[in-house]
Amino acid sequence: MKFIQSSVFRAICAIITGCLLIKYPDNTVVWITMAIGILFFLSGVISCISYLNSRRDTNDYTITDATGNIISRKPMFPIVGIGCMILGLMLALTPGIFIKALMYIMGAVVIIGALSQFFSLSGARRIARVPWMLWVCPSLLLIVGLYVVIKPMESAALPMIILGWCNLLYGVTEIINYININRITKKLDSGQDPIE
Repeated sequence: MKFIQSSVFRAICAIITGCLLIKYPDNTVVWITMAIGILFFLSGVISCISYLNSRRDTNDYTITDATGNIISRKPMFPIVGIGCMILGLMLALTPGIFIKALMYIMGAVVIIGALSQFFSLSGARRIARVPWMLWVCPSLLLIVGLYVVIKPMESAALPMIILGWCNLLYGVTEIINYININRITKKLDSGQDPIE
C-alpha cells in the first residue's frame, strides 16, 4: 500500500499513460473512458449485491451485540450504487460523449502534478539548494495544463498527444526529483552537507 501511495508509483503510472496517449491518442481516450465506465458499473453492482446480501442475511433487519444494543438496522437502498451502474453503462457504451470532458480532467491532472512538483521542490529548497533546471519542467507542465483547460482544441487527438508528452515529462521529472530529494535527505541524516 505504501508503494501505491508513493511518488514513484505515480510517476510510473504517468509514464505509462503518457506513452499510451502518444502512441494511440484517439483510442486511448476511448479506452480510458470505457475503463472508467466499467469501474463505475462494477462499483454499483457490488453495492447492489452487498445490499441484497445484507437484506437476506439479517434477522428481522437488526443485529444486536451481547448486551442487547442494536448494531445495525435495515440496510439502506443503494441509490448511489444504482447511479454508479447507470453512469458506468453510459461511459462504457457511449464514450464519445465524455471524451471532451476527459480532456479537461487530464489537463487538471497535469496542473495538479505540476503544482505537486513545485511544492516538493520548494520543500527541498528549504534544506538545500535546488538547481534552476529542476524548476523548468514543472513550469512547462503548468503552462501546458492551463492552456489545455483554458483554450481547449477541437480535435481530441492533439491535446491527448500534448497531455501524453506532459504525463511522460511529469513521470520522468517526478522520478528525478524523488532520487534527488532522497539523496539530499540521506546526506542530511548522515550529517553531511547536502550542497556538496
